[in-house]
Amino acid sequence: MGLNDSSPGAMRNGRGLSDQWAESVVVRPRTTERHITVHKRLVLGFALSIITLIIVTAVAVALSVRFDDCGVRDRGGGRGETGSRGSGGSGRLNGSRGERMGDRGDEEVVQPWKNSRLPGSVRPRHYDLRLAVYMDNFTFSGEVSIELECVNATRFIVLHADRLEVLMRVHRHFPFPANQMYVVVLHRELKPGRLYRLNVSFDAAIEDELLGFFRSSYTLQRERRYLAVTQFSPIHARKAFPCFDEPVYKATFSLSLRHDPQYTSLSNMPVDSSWPDEDGWVTNRFARTPRMSTYYLAWAVCNFTYRETQTSSGVAIRLYARPDAVSSGAGDYALHITKRLLGFYEDYFKVQYSLPKLDLLAVPKHPYAAMENWGLSVFVEQKILLDADVSSSSYQMELTMVVVHEICHQWFGDLVTPVWWEDVWLKEGFAHFFEYVGTDFLFPKWNMEKQRFLTDVLHEVMLLDGLSSSHPISQEVEQATDIDRVFDWIAYKKTLPSYVSVSLFQDYLLSHMYSNAARDDLWSKLTQAMRSEGRDIDIGEMMDRWTLQMGYPVVTISKNQSEQLPTHYITVTQEHFLYGEEVRNNLRYLQWQVPLTVAVGNVSAVCLESLIWINNRTESHRIGQMDDSTWLLGNINQTGYFRVNYDLQNWKLLIQQLHNSPQIISVGNRAGLIDDAFNLARAGYLPQGVPLQLIGYLPEETSFLPWHAASRALYQLDKLLDRTDDYRLFSDYVLKQVASRYHQMGWPTNGPGTEGNILQASYQTEELQRELIMLACSFGNKQCHRQAVAYISDWISSNKNRIPPNIRDIVYCTGVSLMDEDVWEFIWMKFHSTSAVSEKKILLEALTCSDNTFLLNRLLNLSLTSDLVPEQDVIDVIIHVGRNPQGRNLAWKYFRDKWDILNARYGEALFMNSKLIGGVTEFLNTERELNELKEFIQSSGVGAGPALPRALEIVEGNVRWHRLHRRHFYQWLRKPPSSTYG
Repeated sequence: MGLNDSSPGAMRNGRGLSDQWAESVVVRPRTTERHITVHKRLVLGFALSIITLIIVTAVAVALSVRFDDCGVRDRGGGRGETGSRGSGGSGRLNGSRGERMGDRGDEEVVQPWKNSRLPGSVRPRHYDLRLAVYMDNFTFSGEVSIELECVNATRFIVLHADRLEVLMRVHRHFPFPANQMYVVVLHRELKPGRLYRLNVSFDAAIEDELLGFFRSSYTLQRERRYLAVTQFSPIHARKAFPCFDEPVYKATFSLSLRHDPQYTSLSNMPVDSSWPDEDGWVTNRFARTPRMSTYYLAWAVCNFTYRETQTSSGVAIRLYARPDAVSSGAGDYALHITKRLLGFYEDYFKVQYSLPKLDLLAVPKHPYAAMENWGLSVFVEQKILLDADVSSSSYQMELTMVVVHEICHQWFGDLVTPVWWEDVWLKEGFAHFFEYVGTDFLFPKWNMEKQRFLTDVLHEVMLLDGLSSSHPISQEVEQATDIDRVFDWIAYKKTLPSYVSVSLFQDYLLSHMYSNAARDDLWSKLTQAMRSEGRDIDIGEMMDRWTLQMGYPVVTISKNQSEQLPTHYITVTQEHFLYGEEVRNNLRYLQWQVPLTVAVGNVSAVCLESLIWINNRTESHRIGQMDDSTWLLGNINQTGYFRVNYDLQNWKLLIQQLHNSPQIISVGNRAGLIDDAFNLARAGYLPQGVPLQLIGYLPEETSFLPWHAASRALYQLDKLLDRTDDYRLFSDYVLKQVASRYHQMGWPTNGPGTEGNILQASYQTEELQRELIMLACSFGNKQCHRQAVAYISDWISSNKNRIPPNIRDIVYCTGVSLMDEDVWEFIWMKFHSTSAVSEKKILLEALTCSDNTFLLNRLLNLSLTSDLVPEQDVIDVIIHVGRNPQGRNLAWKYFRDKWDILNARYGEALFMNSKLIGGVTEFLNTERELNELKEFIQSSGVGAGPALPRALEIVEGNVRWHRLHRRHFYQWLRKPPSSTYG
């Protein structure tokens, strides 16, 4: 729901804002500095003195009112009499005074600053923000003038401020650190419908952490250089200036940045004017922004250079980065696809991009892959700089997806913003889906929307959403500390695109542009669309089950065994899918409206396909004639967000079909069957042998997607089993499935013109080849190991890296794990000497593959205690050491020992902290490790959000799987290949 800009009576009687403010505030008269001398002998003189005193007092009152209108500083820059530090600072006098006002009226008794949300009595219309940035001592000072509209009569102005030293001339003001709020107390009520202006001065540090206005650095020609950039999402604009830091309070912004002239300053809008100051510094005044939320305001002060291009509609696009990265052309690829994407989405959404420019800023460190600030999107270097000669296809694909995602956000998020954080999926989920649409536009051969969306989005998020510690897409958010927890893969990846047409999104964007929307706004649009097609469906009621309930169903389809019903009927049941067999009985029963597509097929063809809406726990449906040789297949092409199970006889028929003629079943359903089978078995819905027998057809599989689904499942099992005595049984079975296809595909060549080029028709073939090499080397194929060692040896002896870019990460890791300490030192040296960010990433990860615990421990300590490893990469180092069987205990102990340091560094960036906690614990699977985790949570779990409860559930599930299923799993592997499952 948007805010109306209309302001009745805003300029009543022709008076400006300052007069209105003066009319609405009563202030304590200031003592005049003028001295009145009374001549004791003259009565007339005494009378004149009295009259003069009255006049001067009146003038003092007027001046005092004008000072309160100006708020913080007078024109000479003098500070007011009362200054108090923002949240976390001093100001106890003002604070205690404000909190003792309970006997002054009902509103003061309520004390709105004690609520977690802003009271809404006033709302901002425009911010005039002026900042001076001091890069020599990493501080900044500022003044903000906020134009306010009074909505409801109030004597309080409550806004956000965190870690700011706030100064005002208003008589009564105080911080309330518990809610990161700042309170201004007025003598008179503000009047509804009137406009006012609040002026505030503030000072703060440019922090070394990755939120608010923070600093970073890089090395150029052996010289350390610094930059400072903002990261305000979700609630960190309040660290940079006092503001109404909730997404519904959209306003326009005018920003001025004053800084040393050796730096460049950037913001959401182009520079409107620039002038040198008397001290040699420069001030840049940026154009006024459209209406937007505070967390999309952005600025940066850096000495980067740029390259630029322009769209056909005149939008200027620039990529800013380190001068050496720009001159090498590392940003050209992102610049090129951004130009194409802006035009594509303008046409696709039928809504023009709203700003005159879009800057892409590549920074050395950032808490996220990227941030979609309107007109100034910020990326960590690894997600936007591409060195084509050394980057793999996977790296280029990941980088492409990140750029496309942020461009999507210029519409979903920037233009139309969720009302509140409970519906963050309205921007993240839709941007995540449409990034696949945009990537397909750029590279149709990749087939991202139809294929990779399945394995990389749906299959991944279903792992998390199958836990009892999961949560609905829309979840209640009350405290500021709760907001970060909604930014997880469920909000990003649990999307329901099959329900929504492109025209609906066009209407949605047009209806809410420059404003806010909630989920009910989308459901209303969707219901209208359905009714226009003659279908009277209450979309809100149906979709609430998907958005307000956690998890998803497992739908079990079986041929009807009842004598009362003929064979062309099927029985369908639904239940809440959960990995924990014990917890399934303890949670309340959930139910969904499920659009189930069902096909009937046989050895030669798919004969029939039906759509059935499942509303109850158990239903019977007629779909067509069947016999003992026909099989059922549900969720055709995996368009629904649920898992499908079958009776064991139907599983047997599907497995036979895959072994005999897999192409009868679509590639998406082949991948879906693999993912469903492994996860159903892990959760105890299926015998352990079913997925193992199913993947026995893989030697005949020629498509990438089913192999990708299988490898994900096999790596999960690998980390469960890699420390067991019978592990060789499992690895041999995997190698048996991989061997023939691996040898047939071979290794890529590194001929002229092939490096880094994935814009060719053979992309799917290249990805399959890479997947097979990775499986072969990971599970111990001797030929794969010899080839990797030969590549590394050639590199060391010739000092020429002839390893094909698409498999360098596999070769590096394999070489480090098999070869001696000198190879580790060689990779470590190359990590420091290369300037290619993609190469740095895989070299660093390769160092974690060593079997030498001394080297792994050295790497862990160097990562955290020195500046040799980029700050955001420290988390990846710990996680990758933990994935190494030889390093798992080491990483787990290191994580616990260094928790206070890690939590202090990453704790407020909860997404990073969750990644660290999940990554270092997800493969713990012994009773001892489970008890260690419980002890750790009990002693240190405060402040980690939902990550630790989720980690505990995953480790409990790992231990439970070993207790209940490991023996049966290995028993099946010991049986002859002709044996059936059971």
